[in-house]
Amino acid sequence: MDKSALTVVVMPYHDPEGEMVRHLEVILPDLKHMFRRTFVGVTPATSAAQPAAIEWLAADPFFDITYREPDTGVGEQFHTLYAYAAAACDLSDVLHLCFIDRVAYALETVHHSAFMKDVLAVRGMDTPLMFLRSEVAWRTHPQNYHDIEMMATRTGKWLFGKTLDFAWCHLVIQAGLLREILPSVKNTDISMLAEMTLLLRDELVSKDVDWLAWEDPFLLSCDAIQLKVERENSAQETRKRLAYIVPTLQLLMDVPGNSSPTIRRR
Repeated sequence: MDKSALTVVVMPYHDPEGEMVRHLEVILPDLKHMFRRTFVGVTPATSAAQPAAIEWLAADPFFDITYREPDTGVGEQFHTLYAYAAAACDLSDVLHLCFIDRVAYALETVHHSAFMKDVLAVRGMDTPLMFLRSEVAWRTHPQNYHDIEMMATRTGKWLFGKTLDFAWCHLVIQAGLLREILPSVKNTDISMLAEMTLLLRDELVSKDVDWLAWEDPFLLSCDAIQLKVERENSAQETRKRLAYIVPTLQLLMDVPGNSSPTIRRR
């Protein structure tokens, strides 16, 4: 990688209740150690409900804040944030597309060292890289989460002969390649993550990590076993995951001859 290339982190920020601010304060020194810049995409609900938090972020030049438009799908919001970050960076810069809650969990728990090591080890030639939930990490998640998302992963394995995560939590990609693929990403819901995976699949490398264990019990400060049982027995939680896996499966079915147009690095 070009020595002048930067490593940055790109994260949506949806936190109307203001729960994530204290976590950001705790992990900020680690973020500044690992990354040169943080792009934050603030949702309308968050900017309306948490002006003090947004003011705190805006006061630190480490954060580059963008604001999402009301009445846009979550996929549209991600797309806008990713496009802004890619355009603001040099082609060789390495972007970690991830989520604040996952990063906070990793940095504030026993996974701290492993997360730091994995992030700091990535160089431009190693990308695009997708960190995948390991078997250990998946065992911490509710069974319905696992089984529903595995429908897409197993279908992708049958079609493409490769284990892929179509609802990924952490993707590392150079800005130039991200700029290249985004015009081909059309879905406005969370299945846009699957579109990105499909476009990158021929080049994509992956690494299983334990630090993508289930973050909710830690963030909610509640009993993990009890919460897991509640989520496994929740029809609402099951529908929530089917809502993005069903269109993802349709995307996979629509791949002509099991070979969608991928975008290759020049």
